[in-house]
Amino acid sequence: MTTEEAIRAILKNIGEDPDREGLLETPKRVAKAHSELFSGYTVDASKLLKTFTNEGYDEMIVVKDIEYYSNCEHHMLPFFGKAHVAYIPDKKITGLSKLPRLVEVFARRLQNQERLTVQVANTLMESLSPIGVAVQFSGLHMCMCSRGVGQSKSETISTCFKGKFKEDPSLRADFFNQIKTS
Repeated sequence: MTTEEAIRAILKNIGEDPDREGLLETPKRVAKAHSELFSGYTVDASKLLKTFTNEGYDEMIVVKDIEYYSNCEHHMLPFFGKAHVAYIPDKKITGLSKLPRLVEVFARRLQNQERLTVQVANTLMESLSPIGVAVQFSGLHMCMCSRGVGQSKSETISTCFKGKFKEDPSLRADFFNQIKTS
């Protein structure tokens, strides 16, 4: 069954007429949207991070306020928010734009926020072999907002620390200080 056929079936199942004028193109539009929303399955995240020598730089590198959009694997409803990613290089660094790209690759899959957080951290550890990695995601989940418990303002925060960030509380505090919103 194609995505378009599945969407027609869903429309019928919820009591709609897929042949109604306003819905005629909906299966095609949803199929096109799905190819973008779930494009993360077509990218090998381990090959995303091009590396360079650190040229002596050994302090924390932070890219904060990375917007992301994902879909909950439990209800197939959106969740979205911001990610903050930091690492302390050992021998290698990567282009700054690669960190938002890494977030996007994993966010563009059916997800849960906890796994998304860990996947970003693990990929950075494996690809860069840094001294440490810190990742924080905050998210607003439509499965909590628009159904079920109906908590429209509840924000979920997840973190993952690797290497020195896991061992050193002062380093974690520095990370949290750097990602504070102004």
